[in-house]
Amino acid sequence: MHRASSAKASSVEVRAPSVEAPKHRASRCVHRASRRRRTERRAPKRRASRCVRRAPSAERRASSAEVRAPSVGAGAERRGACTERRAPTHRSAEVRAGVDAGAASASSVEHRSVERRGALSVSSDSDARMNSNCSDEFFQAMNHAEQTFRKMENYLQHKQLCDVLLIVGDHKIPAHRLVLSAVSDYFAAMFTNDVREAKQEEIKMEGVDPDALKALVHYAYTGVLELKEETIESLLAAACLLQLPQVIEVCCNFLMKQLHPSNCLGIRSFADAQGCMDLLNVAHSYTMEHFLEVIQNQEFLLLPGPEIVKLLASDDINVPDEETIFQALMMWVRHDVPARQQELGLLLSFIRLPLLPPQLLADLENSKMFADDLECQKLLMEAMKYHLLPERRPMLQSPRTKPRKSTVGALYAVGGMDASKGATTIEKYDLRTNTWIQVGTMNGRRLQFGVAVIDNKLYVVGGRDGLKTSNMVECYNPVTKVWSVMPPMSTHRHGLGIAVLEGPMYAVGGHDGWSYLNTVERWDPQARQWNYVASMSTPRSTVGVTALNGKLYAVGGRDGSSCLRSMECFDPHTNKWSMCAPMSKRRGGVGVETYNGFLYAVGGHDAPASNNCSRLSDCVERYDPKTDTWTTVAQLSVPRDAVGVCLLGDRLYAVGGYDGQTYLNSVESYDTQNNEWNTEVSLNIGRAGACVVVVKLP
Repeated sequence: MHRASSAKASSVEVRAPSVEAPKHRASRCVHRASRRRRTERRAPKRRASRCVRRAPSAERRASSAEVRAPSVGAGAERRGACTERRAPTHRSAEVRAGVDAGAASASSVEHRSVERRGALSVSSDSDARMNSNCSDEFFQAMNHAEQTFRKMENYLQHKQLCDVLLIVGDHKIPAHRLVLSAVSDYFAAMFTNDVREAKQEEIKMEGVDPDALKALVHYAYTGVLELKEETIESLLAAACLLQLPQVIEVCCNFLMKQLHPSNCLGIRSFADAQGCMDLLNVAHSYTMEHFLEVIQNQEFLLLPGPEIVKLLASDDINVPDEETIFQALMMWVRHDVPARQQELGLLLSFIRLPLLPPQLLADLENSKMFADDLECQKLLMEAMKYHLLPERRPMLQSPRTKPRKSTVGALYAVGGMDASKGATTIEKYDLRTNTWIQVGTMNGRRLQFGVAVIDNKLYVVGGRDGLKTSNMVECYNPVTKVWSVMPPMSTHRHGLGIAVLEGPMYAVGGHDGWSYLNTVERWDPQARQWNYVASMSTPRSTVGVTALNGKLYAVGGRDGSSCLRSMECFDPHTNKWSMCAPMSKRRGGVGVETYNGFLYAVGGHDAPASNNCSRLSDCVERYDPKTDTWTTVAQLSVPRDAVGVCLLGDRLYAVGGYDGQTYLNSVESYDTQNNEWNTEVSLNIGRAGACVVVVKLP
């Protein structure tokens, strides 16, 4: 019996840390180890002496429960060592039964493990067998945190083990420091740093609503919070004080859902005071979007002067024109004239008076409210000068001459050539939201057509479908998104130029499928018919056409042999074309637009008819009709042939085009004051030869 117990113990205890053993035990261990390592190198003698001495019978049975083999990856100094004895007596019977049942197996496992000591890896089968003798276990309690916090909540309800009392006015709120610190960074800093409150049993809380504090203490224990419209602001203010980011987020989201023209200004001011930037930005955007409704509510009339300034200074107010903002300001002033009239000069400087109708400016000049204020008179004079001296407008530019985003209309990009050889979609760019969205489609594929705007409707004229040239004219209503067919032109044209001059629309030049054209047709929207006017001196296809100072300009293009540098202008009163100064470069597929009395020619290509290898242009030139001269200005960021160019606000937009390899979806805008091009948000698809126009929707 004594011998059997010894065998059982040695089979699992060979790796325990050494306990000094009698010499006869040590020699027996050495004898066994040497017999098992015949084919391996001998273990150092010092390791043989580390076997565990045999305990008395009862102790040996108890200790067998805790024997364990060390991990395969243990250090070299532990290889071959006997296992340390641990003796939790409550498991001795179970382990002893396992040892009795599997003595031979355990001996075999030990023999294999001893043979493989010092090896870099052990087979998975051996790992499994070794692990079967390991007594370590881990227990994961289910819902431990929830049960613990529920217990702490129970302590709170019965006011047990509470170690802090929060005092707000006459209200006393007991709590546990540990719980508050775990949830709130504010309390964590208070209780863990060397401050006076860290040792106080009673802490006075200033600037917080008692009911909100009670709710947040309850939340610290339960994670549950009730959100109500009448208490949400006090709750959010308390959460900001206690630095509870999750509570702040849900409160802000709740308020975002409550936004209305009648309360958005109040929520905006509250968010600003609490430093909740996400809520502030959303409330501000809502106010800007619904400004026409906001100004009809009492909150607007009760705003202090500095808040009115913030609104008037914004470029994002959604209004049809500047006059609407001016009338809103006057409504606010009249609500309390004695107190607010003295602020009128300052507030009027944020109104873009040069953009108001001249008749309104004349009426204001004679108004008693403005007559006695020198600052108001100065601003009115500036605005009148802008209207009376149009030729000086380039020199009179200021923040007050820049139109607000919503008043400039929307930019439409229609059709063009894309990777599928013909885009039929229509995209709209909103300057306020800075996004392009698809808003419609054309009735069919159409290339090298022209587009003009009459009465806020898009007229799509001529073009070709890939096989034949068309004289068809269609009208698109961007409000109803309905197409209607209009009377056709007298001549089939693609590559034509289109412009509106003093009411009528002109179709200039192009190609009829057989020859380059110099003929010009005019559409009379009142009579709803087309008539020919004087022809150009030069046939022009892919020509740029625009109106400036009561005249029509035809710029560049192709005449069948080469691209053209020349430009000519049409006077509708004399029905004659006259030549102007030529550009510095030949340009076909050129984009043209006018601004502040100048004509701009953008991009294009230069190649003879016999050579398909075009030289694409990133050059931009500006024409001054007063001096009949061209000046080179800042170049595009990339060459753009067949580029669409349009004025939106106070900037020229170059939309899409072709760079020799790719149909571009990129867009850039030209800042005339700083003479630089800036990258704008891109189209949804690349387009070359897209027609771009601005429509001011009601």
